[in-house]
Amino acid sequence: MTYVIAQPCVDVKDRACVDECPVDCIYEGDRMLYIHPDECVDCGACEPVCPVEAIYYEDDTPAQWKDYYAANVNFFDALGSPGGAAKMIEQTSKLDHPMIAALPPQNQEAH
Repeated sequence: MTYVIAQPCVDVKDRACVDECPVDCIYEGDRMLYIHPDECVDCGACEPVCPVEAIYYEDDTPAQWKDYYAANVNFFDALGSPGGAAKMIEQTSKLDHPMIAALPPQNQEAH
């Protein structure tokens, strides 16, 4: 099991979770952040600091956002397990899972 970042993060990317993560497993994509499922230690430190409530324990992800689990996992298909987000920012900051890239711009005013 792992934590999942869902739709409320799209086009927000607050990064409070990145600062809180003790194992550097939250990677920045172009439009949202992604939690590496193999690097996450399930500590839960990221969840309460997210200002838009976008982070859920995998089993607790709301039904309308269940597809975000696959988006988080598949984001790392080409990257593998690099062993830390900080050293990968240049490689990942222009990438997104195709599902995320296809979303219309999110209204940040609503958050």
